[in-house]
Amino acid sequence: MGHRVLVVDDDPTVSDVVRRYLEQDGCEVRLAADGADGLAAVAADVPDLVVLDLMMPGIDGIEVCRRLRRQLPGLPVIMLTALGEEADRVLGLEVGADDYVTKPFSPRELVLRIRSVLRRAAPATDPPPFVRDAGLTLDTARRLAELDGTPLSLTVREFDLLMFLLRHPGRAWSRAELLDKVWGWQFGDQSTVTVHVRRLREKIEPDPAEPRRILTVWGIGYRYEPSAR
Repeated sequence: MGHRVLVVDDDPTVSDVVRRYLEQDGCEVRLAADGADGLAAVAADVPDLVVLDLMMPGIDGIEVCRRLRRQLPGLPVIMLTALGEEADRVLGLEVGADDYVTKPFSPRELVLRIRSVLRRAAPATDPPPFVRDAGLTLDTARRLAELDGTPLSLTVREFDLLMFLLRHPGRAWSRAELLDKVWGWQFGDQSTVTVHVRRLREKIEPDPAEPRRILTVWGIGYRYEPSAR
């Protein structure tokens, strides 16, 4: 892979296992033992991706992710969460995590998730045309988004989801279909899609409570409605 990955976890056993598997996959890995060290490591040298434990003493993973999103909105973040903590997983997605893996986890699964996020974060080598709808523009080669000329701060998954919906306007997609098409998951927590849709609405809708672009299709999922203006 040749990517630089920062692993932020206060459990040295978990960190060591993740480091060994990532190094076997060709990654350059740095470790940070807590949230403060993780933020300092990113400030000193921005990695290609951060693997971030949710529960840590001091500055927890939620706050670390929140700060990273303010400073580096395009930096991919994968959250490690404890099994069964659905509310915490949702909160992690709401503050900007691109993906999550629940503990205990398969290190190989984590490597595959990292590959998926990094692959989607990479600029296109043969860029297709811009994707546009009224004042909304996505530059798929440089992975930049603008709304009425104002840059949008989108995470990797938010960009992917918006790009997919823009490319398939008018069609209703179920949450399971979006998990498959955008995340590459054959199964998983469908609340992941719900959270990302909510975050996108907050960024592209004049009134997120009354969306005009990303519409809810009750009993099915979501549909992108092209703007009439």
